[in-house]
Amino acid sequence: MDKFKRTFGFIFSHPLGRKHPFKALYRFIAWHMVCRIYSGKLIPQNFVHPVKFLSKKGLTGITGNIYTGLHEFNDMGFLLHFLREGDVFFDIGANVGSYTLLASGVCKAKSTAVEPVASTFDILTANIALNSLHDKVTLINAGAGAMAGIVMFSGDEDTTNHVIAPDENAGISAKEVQMITVDSLSINNFPALIKIDVEGFETEVLKGMSTTLQQPNLKAIIIELNGSGGRYGFNEEDIHKLLIANNFWPHQYDPFKRTLGAAETYGSYNTIYCRDLPIINNRLQSAGAFKIMGETI
Repeated sequence: MDKFKRTFGFIFSHPLGRKHPFKALYRFIAWHMVCRIYSGKLIPQNFVHPVKFLSKKGLTGITGNIYTGLHEFNDMGFLLHFLREGDVFFDIGANVGSYTLLASGVCKAKSTAVEPVASTFDILTANIALNSLHDKVTLINAGAGAMAGIVMFSGDEDTTNHVIAPDENAGISAKEVQMITVDSLSINNFPALIKIDVEGFETEVLKGMSTTLQQPNLKAIIIELNGSGGRYGFNEEDIHKLLIANNFWPHQYDPFKRTLGAAETYGSYNTIYCRDLPIINNRLQSAGAFKIMGETI
């Protein structure tokens, strides 16, 4: 019951779910009926045209797109309005690839998607194949951190899989994974946008991207700061200060109005840190529209 309450809370508080509650509810019911018929199987679903994705029951990182069109509406809307063909996008903690599919399948940008969990990486790989995006997407089965090496990583927590903390019981699902740095990806391949969603390990990721942060080509970072860094003894206020020191300032985006609003600090979920606002705003205002849930945005 609590799971359904959380799901309905998400749907009806979502910007598109609020505007189209009956459509969102229909999508929810239809999806669960399909899951009963094709139990445990990966099922193709329409995303933002022309992209499709594979999903099955329990993949919470992508099923939200089924109910509401765009799971993380503001941040995904920013990506869709900001990126252009020829840009480079880094998806650090890609999960099964929602952001990468939008970046390369819709915006036609070049993407590098980094995902450490083998079973999740397999679905990510299948999603890229489903959309014939091998020429635009580089897939890396690894984690990202301050330096290359090996860490223990959880494997059965869906979107909350994470690097095992020193005082944490690893559990039987935990596996060793290879770690790389973002800077190692940036050699002659500097991104315009980076998304970082690594369940509290953001501090270490940023330590490994000091050169990338200084590249003028990088205009925006979508980063999740939800308090998870505490498991490693990290203070997310330090991340905020580091990004500001590199002239990235926190903003919130309204895809309906195509407006960026300055934020005093980071949010409890994703925050969009931006620099070179005139360039970003010009892109946001001049971007082609996308269609989702009956809306042209």
